[in-house]
Amino acid sequence: MRASWLRGAAVLITAMVMVGAVTLPADADNSWGGFHWARTANPFTLRLGNNLSSTWKPYLNTTSTDWTGSLVLDTSVVTGVSSPKRCAASLGTVQVCNSTYGANGWLGVASVWASGNHITQGTVKVNDTYFNTAYYNTPAWRNLVMCQEVGHTLGLGHQDEDSSNPNLNTCMDYTSDPSTNQQPNTHDYAQLDLIYGHLDATTTATAAATARANATVGRGSEGERGEWGRLVRGSESPRSVAEYQRELPDGEQVFTFVIWA
Repeated sequence: MRASWLRGAAVLITAMVMVGAVTLPADADNSWGGFHWARTANPFTLRLGNNLSSTWKPYLNTTSTDWTGSLVLDTSVVTGVSSPKRCAASLGTVQVCNSTYGANGWLGVASVWASGNHITQGTVKVNDTYFNTAYYNTPAWRNLVMCQEVGHTLGLGHQDEDSSNPNLNTCMDYTSDPSTNQQPNTHDYAQLDLIYGHLDATTTATAAATARANATVGRGSEGERGEWGRLVRGSESPRSVAEYQRELPDGEQVFTFVIWA
């Protein structure tokens, strides 16, 4: 992690950390489709809504501190506005939730809504169905998944999707051994510098946006396989990566990224 002085769609994007190994190669960079929060100055502050149990709250605090190591953004943990099971989105924030979501193959899910390529709201879910088991109920696994899912809502993809190769020492790396993959690394911070290297005319991570969201909490919570739409990349084979696209009646699109067990 950087020294403490460093500050380092419409579209719905959903990324899932799934149980098991992954075999696809890493991309050259880990920007997630160019999506980012609009803002008129750097660093800007993104609020992370705390809808978590007492077990998970320290991991969100650690993740918030780690991503605030970016030069271009800060994160702040605030009181959440959703029930954990629903994990509804709220404009201008990322709502973070935990619950027993079921034995559906994923450890964590991160979603962002965007207008054009500007993120307007996001959610993170961590699945206690797996984290209540002895294998995943460790600080290393909890740190990795929380850090990675929040990282997605900042506009980052994975640095690597092969869990069998050596760790890259970043939470944005797939691994079967999370011991050294619990925090961002310098590449993640550098990628955020590039993503947020320009300024926008408007802002989407604002208190005003959150106030307007009170009437829309509950809209757009990410679903399961039946809501993912059509397969546009990869396959549904075990240990593979798949991407789905869904067109919504109001013109929005849903893109779902799945790493299968």
